[in-house]
Amino acid sequence: MTGPRLTRRGWAAGACFGAAAVVLACSPTPPPHDNVGDTKAPPPFDAGGGMDAAMEAAAREILDAGPADTGAPLVYSDPMTNHKETTDEMLALFEIRKFTEQEQKSIQADLFLRRMFQMKGPQYANQGNKAIAKHSISKEQCLEGLKGIVLQTAEQKAKCGADNMVPIWIKGKEAWYCIDIFEFPNKACELPMVWTQPPLAKKVCELQGKRLCSDIEWNIACRGDPAGGDDSKYAYGDKLDIDICHTNLRHRAPCIVQDAQTTWKSCTTDTEPSGAYPKCRSRFGVFDQHGNVAEVMMRRDKETNKVVTQLKGSAWFYNELAREPGQPVPETTTNKTGAYPDHCNFDPRWHVEPLESAGHVNYHLGFRCCKEIPYSTPN
Repeated sequence: MTGPRLTRRGWAAGACFGAAAVVLACSPTPPPHDNVGDTKAPPPFDAGGGMDAAMEAAAREILDAGPADTGAPLVYSDPMTNHKETTDEMLALFEIRKFTEQEQKSIQADLFLRRMFQMKGPQYANQGNKAIAKHSISKEQCLEGLKGIVLQTAEQKAKCGADNMVPIWIKGKEAWYCIDIFEFPNKACELPMVWTQPPLAKKVCELQGKRLCSDIEWNIACRGDPAGGDDSKYAYGDKLDIDICHTNLRHRAPCIVQDAQTTWKSCTTDTEPSGAYPKCRSRFGVFDQHGNVAEVMMRRDKETNKVVTQLKGSAWFYNELAREPGQPVPETTTNKTGAYPDHCNFDPRWHVEPLESAGHVNYHLGFRCCKEIPYSTPN
């Protein structure tokens, strides 16, 4: 199911990105990837993130300690406080690789990232328009739900060379890549990023020593069994269940996709923290491949041999669009013309663009990074 056709037009505010306008009223049931804006990437300057050590330590303390057995009710923070409002807060959610002095001069990573991650509107990467967003699960609740779950073993970290990644393989083969277990910024119980142009998502992955995932890699991480068993239809099993993942919401208000600015002002990014649905996890340990936000990745087009964008997954409003593969559209699915089967191997052709110049962004579209496992010869 494709989104509406784009027509080229400029955005007024913000000016370092161009965009396209689309005309569509999304109330009450928009298509699966209602299109907002082809955009042009800014000049290639790049940037430093940095881990907020105090925040990370506090999160780990909650995760390790669990709820105190005092008999008193637990007090949670307002879920909306998890929605970052500044560039510094967003950059603190991930780390980039170390650069040589010469690389720092040529890449200018900090300048690039500070121009990319801002809360000023849809021409920047962020966690959505906080003024109209609604999040229901606090960071503390999310961390409690993950208590007792091993996110990454020491062996997996050593093989992947990065936090919160797991190695992936197919039956009878050695692992050849690792994948982030959460949608970017790949942090437990943080909100995923949206409004990210695909070339910039690719660049952010590369600044971390990773790369944008391919569709095949995403599929295997979703369907595969590390124990060598049969593939599953969904990350969590073989039968569609819209309650297991963050897929059982509807749009709370009309989503007006007239242009990028009206989309920003009317379309709510009602995400929850990554990992807030612990059962929404593949057997390899990858979370939220269904629901929360859809994800952009890359694939090689067989006809042109060019690397193009590929959209996979679903968003929090999938119950408006849900259907089982090969089955009639359920009565409960309100957008019957837009209904699609969100299983691991679903291979849509929405918003296919050359990766280096791709401009499709959206209020419910994020991304995830992968990484090659260095090849080593046996001793």
